[in-house]
Amino acid sequence: MTQTIEPGIPEAPTTPADTGTGSPLAAPAPGSIPAALKRRVPKYSDLAPLMQFKKPEFSRAARLRRASTIWDLRDMAKRRTPQAPFDYTDGAAEGEITLRRAREAFLDIEFRPGILRDVSRVDLGTQILGKPSRLPVGIAPTGFTRMMQSEGEYAGSQAAAAAGIPYTLSTMGTASIEDVAAAAPGGRNWFQLYLWTDRDRSLELIERAARAGNDTLMVTVDTAVAGARLRDVRNGMTIPPALTVKTVLDASYRPAWWFNFLTHEPLTFASLSRYTGTVADLINSMFDPTLTFDDLDWLRETWKGKLVVKGIQTVEDARRVVDHGADGVVVSNHGGRQLDRAPIPFHLLPDVSAALKADNSDAAVILDTGIMSGADIIAALALGADFTLIGRAYLYGLMAGGRAGVDRAIEILEKDMLRTMALLGVSRISELTPDHVRILKK
Repeated sequence: MTQTIEPGIPEAPTTPADTGTGSPLAAPAPGSIPAALKRRVPKYSDLAPLMQFKKPEFSRAARLRRASTIWDLRDMAKRRTPQAPFDYTDGAAEGEITLRRAREAFLDIEFRPGILRDVSRVDLGTQILGKPSRLPVGIAPTGFTRMMQSEGEYAGSQAAAAAGIPYTLSTMGTASIEDVAAAAPGGRNWFQLYLWTDRDRSLELIERAARAGNDTLMVTVDTAVAGARLRDVRNGMTIPPALTVKTVLDASYRPAWWFNFLTHEPLTFASLSRYTGTVADLINSMFDPTLTFDDLDWLRETWKGKLVVKGIQTVEDARRVVDHGADGVVVSNHGGRQLDRAPIPFHLLPDVSAALKADNSDAAVILDTGIMSGADIIAALALGADFTLIGRAYLYGLMAGGRAGVDRAIEILEKDMLRTMALLGVSRISELTPDHVRILKK
């Protein structure tokens, strides 16, 4: 029998269903509070699973584990390091405009992810200058590194070896070429060269680097004179650090740094045995303002391994150094430490990459300056970089916790890269293209 409901006449409410227990399920009254939202006194059985109090940890390892970003490591480094060496790492030239713009460039982008791709396994491995690297990032050359933290170059080279990435020792590093090679015998070591006016001394360094097993020579060419690093001037930065009233007061807040500094071997250098004086005086005594492309030709004839030129800031210069025999270029403005308001490497990168490809060159394009996250690295690779280098990012880790801090910096970057790649929908470096990144402004 079909029931007909006439228009305008509401249907009679149905009888609540029988629960099988003899009592019907009563519909809640309109406006009533659901039982789940009524206040009650919590039972211990409800609270017990939530009470997971942990014993406070104050060890260095625990502090490093709590660092989730390179910026976290920077904050730790600033608390643990005297002002002069921290500012030497953290600062840049003049108004520090170049460094600020370089970092902002990585922020002013838009990632363009692909969806419905299998990213269950993401591989960050790549080839650079004829050999594999487990990650698309290496450690850049940094001067006076044992002044930032007593483990210095040894921590950097050992962490790089453990991570399967290259480590670059600076001419102004505070450990010898031979000692760094011995500290990380299984690692891939590169050597960065400042050509001196005394070519015999430069040749001696080149020969030592070759004998120690360095497979790549990285010549820096953006240092005709030292940049105006005003933080160093204001701090009275000297090598070694001077014990003035200011530094003694500063040390009272950072006793561990001074204890480590005073109880380890005095600073020695990759290129000279000892030095006493200001940083600017040392730099200007080492840099050669007469350097030309003829010197690059001499280096190409002298050095039998891979030759990379660091400090490329125009497309024209990238092409010229490759024409003169360079196996790779580092698009870099020296971390903003030389010419303020210099070109931003990240913005220049696509043009350099496109120009070298148009020339059918297989020269490696490497980027540094401003990298503070794994997402920065992935963006650089998408826009044409074959590889990247980190300087400050690893030094913050070093100052925060020595070798363990460098390990943590690399671990943070690796996790960032894995996550960014997966969210972009790519599982290998070779799948990254300029379509994955849009620069919002320059």
